[in-house]
Amino acid sequence: MIVNLLRFTFKESTTPEEREEVLAAMRRTADVESVAFAVVGRDLGDPAEGYSHTYCVGIADLAALERYMYDPVHLEGDFVILPRLARLSAVRFSDDPSPELGARIDAIAQGKLAAHPEWGELLAAIPQSSVLRRDSTES
Repeated sequence: MIVNLLRFTFKESTTPEEREEVLAAMRRTADVESVAFAVVGRDLGDPAEGYSHTYCVGIADLAALERYMYDPVHLEGDFVILPRLARLSAVRFSDDPSPELGARIDAIAQGKLAAHPEWGELLAAIPQSSVLRRDSTES
């Protein structure tokens, strides 16, 4: 199982209606066939860390991760979600003991960046983002 946990905060300019639109887009993305389980909601961590919400999905394996990354619902959702975020941080973990797993996940992200450069631009426009590894965004 690969777990992707995203902690985020909305831009101050994001209206309550836009926040609901973002959360709805996240719930649609979390409901695609390749997701085994998901939670979308308030971040219950330390408010001093600066995050208001969390998105968490469990994905069975690398094949499911690839389907998830390229699912049309996910691709469309990025255009609703990412422009409205001020801060975004990713935590990923897995019960898969393969030492190559991180590199294989990075390769999937690199493939998505190559196929959809606008995704990288959306991520780069978030004032505080640590979603991709630093070397994953450099050419």
